[in-house]
Amino acid sequence: MLLGQATSTNRMSMAGSPKQPGQATGQLGEDKGNIISLAEPLLASITEITKSVESIEIEQDNFIEIGCYFQRTSPAIMELISSENTPHHATEILQSLYKSINFANYLVRKCSSRANLISDDEVRNVIEQLVCVVRDMGECLSSIPPSTFGDQEYAEVAVRSLSKEMQQARLEIGQPAVQKFDEKTGKGPAETDLYSIDIDVSLEKFQFLDMPQHVSLPEGIKYIGQKDQLSSDSISVKSLPQVAEYMEPLYKTFFCPLTKTIMDDPVAIESGVTYERRAISRWLKKLENNQEEAFCPVTGHKLVNRGFSANLALKSTIEMWKERNEATRIKVARAALSLASSDTMVLEALKDLQNISHRKKYNKVQVRSSGVMPLLAQFLEHKDLEVRCATFKALQSIVMDDDDGKEMVAKTKAVTSTIKMLSSNHLAEKHASLTFLLELSTSEPLCEKIGSATGLILMLIMMKYNRSLDYFSAEKASEILKNLERSSKNIKSMAENGLLEPLLNHLNEGSEQRQVEMAGYLGEIVLGHETRTFVAEKASTTLLNMVLSGNTLKRKASLKALLQISSYHLNSNILTEAGILPILIEEMFTQRNHNEPKDSKESSAAILANILDSGIEFDNLKVSSQGHTMASDYVVYNLIHMLKNSTSDETNIHFIKVILCLTKSHKSRGTIVAVVKETEATYKLIELINSTNEELGTAALKLLIILIPYIGHMISDRLCKTRDQPENLINRPTEVYRITERHAIAANFLAKLPRQSVAINLALLHKGTLPTIIQTVNEIQRSGTRASRFANSYLEGLVGILVRFTATLHEPEILFSAIHQNLTAVFTELLMRTTSDEIQRLSAIGLQNLSAESINLSKPPTIKRSKLLKLFHLPRSLSFGSSKTKKTQVCPIHKGTCSAQLTFCLLDARAVERLLACLESGNPEVVEAALSALCTLLDDKVDVEKSINILSEAKTMQNILHMLKEHREESVLQKSFWVIEKFLSKGNDSSTSDISQDRLLPSVLVSAFHQGEGNTRQMAEKILAHLNRMPNFSTNLSI
Repeated sequence: MLLGQATSTNRMSMAGSPKQPGQATGQLGEDKGNIISLAEPLLASITEITKSVESIEIEQDNFIEIGCYFQRTSPAIMELISSENTPHHATEILQSLYKSINFANYLVRKCSSRANLISDDEVRNVIEQLVCVVRDMGECLSSIPPSTFGDQEYAEVAVRSLSKEMQQARLEIGQPAVQKFDEKTGKGPAETDLYSIDIDVSLEKFQFLDMPQHVSLPEGIKYIGQKDQLSSDSISVKSLPQVAEYMEPLYKTFFCPLTKTIMDDPVAIESGVTYERRAISRWLKKLENNQEEAFCPVTGHKLVNRGFSANLALKSTIEMWKERNEATRIKVARAALSLASSDTMVLEALKDLQNISHRKKYNKVQVRSSGVMPLLAQFLEHKDLEVRCATFKALQSIVMDDDDGKEMVAKTKAVTSTIKMLSSNHLAEKHASLTFLLELSTSEPLCEKIGSATGLILMLIMMKYNRSLDYFSAEKASEILKNLERSSKNIKSMAENGLLEPLLNHLNEGSEQRQVEMAGYLGEIVLGHETRTFVAEKASTTLLNMVLSGNTLKRKASLKALLQISSYHLNSNILTEAGILPILIEEMFTQRNHNEPKDSKESSAAILANILDSGIEFDNLKVSSQGHTMASDYVVYNLIHMLKNSTSDETNIHFIKVILCLTKSHKSRGTIVAVVKETEATYKLIELINSTNEELGTAALKLLIILIPYIGHMISDRLCKTRDQPENLINRPTEVYRITERHAIAANFLAKLPRQSVAINLALLHKGTLPTIIQTVNEIQRSGTRASRFANSYLEGLVGILVRFTATLHEPEILFSAIHQNLTAVFTELLMRTTSDEIQRLSAIGLQNLSAESINLSKPPTIKRSKLLKLFHLPRSLSFGSSKTKKTQVCPIHKGTCSAQLTFCLLDARAVERLLACLESGNPEVVEAALSALCTLLDDKVDVEKSINILSEAKTMQNILHMLKEHREESVLQKSFWVIEKFLSKGNDSSTSDISQDRLLPSVLVSAFHQGEGNTRQMAEKILAHLNRMPNFSTNLSI
């Protein structure tokens, strides 16, 4: 009550708070203070009357029910006074309710003050008047308009429902008259004996609670659930032949004189009258509390002895009658469900089945045997919501604590229908289906079948976490999920749908078998990144202990789970802190017996590769009790030794991945190079690049690429000695969109091998790879966006291979092929068409190598004259030959006959402009390569002065000076200063003027003079001297 009062006070204080600006008043002239002043005493009176009814012992159930009605009106009143849209007649509503409550209070006090003196008729009259009060109050509540509730639909529904219920309120009155023993006559009411009572059962108004339907009893005796009237369309049970023959009479002595219900535990007192044990105990206790003499409620005899004895004979008779009667009631209910002539008939039958099943476990067996289960499953699909909810309750009663019943339900469509109802929009139906499903889930054999229903576990998980929306559903869903955990498959399904706690709990606390199952599931299911981190935090220690357990199955399952966890790089620190590295190293390097699974080394290597690939600092991480670290010689030697001796492709893949990760450390990289040299592991790696396993071949190529700067010539020599190599590395894909990572890595491997290796270049040339490469390059460039994601990397590798050929032009075969394939045009075209910095850099290097050979290929033109022409020199006008005869062009730079194809002349190829465009690149390596190519046109072997004039016309110096604003890299400065110095020393006044007038150059030169390396500093000093910014000590000074 205190809670109700506090709530009332809070709501009234809210109602009396001032309104905010812009709020609708909703009062329509009604004074809010008057409304609250009416509501306060009304709520206080309701609290008073609900306390009073608790103290009334006569017709206690009826009085308490009336008090409940009154108490339930309090929230409706508070909604009325706190509403922003208070109706205009709110005062009239509250005054009417207040009058009703005052009158009810008067009636209740009348009963409580004269409890021992008031007659049965008076009690009956009071209750009838209170019922009228309840109905009047219900009618009064119905006058509250919908606008009062605003957008609070739930409040309107609740008040309307309460109003309707109160208007239809009806109570059954049957308190027995207490008859005392008449001392004058020595007589009292006689004890009744057994006599039969006629039975009339209606299939429309079934009340199968504890007896056959309506029983014609003497006045004052009623039966629980008995209705006041029967439907006009009721059907006599005797019209059903299969049921009528089982009907059995009911006896008055089955009823307790105090409760008027069939007794469960009959006991006899001193007067010989039999009562329900609880009822007579309560009666005698009341007399004792009132310090009254004990007497028999029926006979009125004074009781000397307050004790009582069990009436075993009557109890046995009642039990046997109930058993026989319940069997009949089951048949009647079965018949009613079969007929299903009305929803009311079905509801009454369902209610009776529910009560019968509740009373005794054997009754459930009888219900199942009656064949009613398939019928009940069908009623779960009934069109009426109330019928469906009642069916759930009946089914729940039948299968409660009965695995056989649950198994029978599982054979019907009931489980499917129940799961379907979980998504019902009707809360009552949803809750009923959840409650029933919870009962079914208590059966371990059914757990797996329930959990296998499509989408069920996901629905339950969603309900579990929507506690704020529906607390009841959330609680039931949690309990169902807990029950379903008894099936391992269900736990896996929960984890797949985002609920990992059950799996982790069973992994950490379950039996060995369950741990193996859970670890196996962790290795199978696909986890999100955040989920994998959560698992790593909760399960790492347990999984590592399983690896150390020595149990083969546990080790295998836990390593599989750790592999899944380690695949997310952010988990590496968690695993490392848990101590995984020493365990993995031991698994990989320890020689075990032949019975041990071989894949433990593979899994350990895969996990280690994942951890190292995450980027953690591993140099100083200890991996053994002897103090070895991850970057120690011990680890490297063992890894390479195992790689050389391993036969499994998957194991080799993971060993190479670990070695690749170790090469990121400067310390371990040196050790790896030394061990590879010492153990001749390059043979193994070159052997692996021929593997049919795509991933293994790619991994081996990646490791060889890293080793090339250290042992490139060794790798080249051994590659050439390998059968079908190196030409097999140029494996042209059928379509550009089918280019794989292996294609790209193989091409880059060949491109990065020492370019001066004539053996490799000739081997490639003899297999006709040069025209194939050029054709593939053109196809990739034409494909555009249709190419594979590895196409650009593959293209870079192919261009790098083309550059290889330009590094060995001293070989006649290679020189002839370069001329024949017009490599100068190929590289020039690549400079213009590509957007890749690497391809621009490589193309510039290729042009540099070709241009360096131009001076050797360019020869002065030879003029052949006939002897006759030598003797007679004819005037030009009389000379033989057409005026269109083409004159032999002489290259001003190379001083001979030149062409882009035959002598690789950059001038003829129009490559100068494209090289100058590369100076605008933001990549210093591209800029350096372009400058290097341009420098070949200023070599001492060429006509430098003419070359400078030609380059000046192309505005070479302006481009270089502009480039120096962006690039200050040492290699770029060296090349730039070399070109500037050439222009200053060999160029004309115009060239010198352009350089000297540049404002930025002096600061660049001064900075290089102070901070540059030796060659750069010297060239900066020369240029500064040319610009008269420093003394020129080479000139003679005069005093």
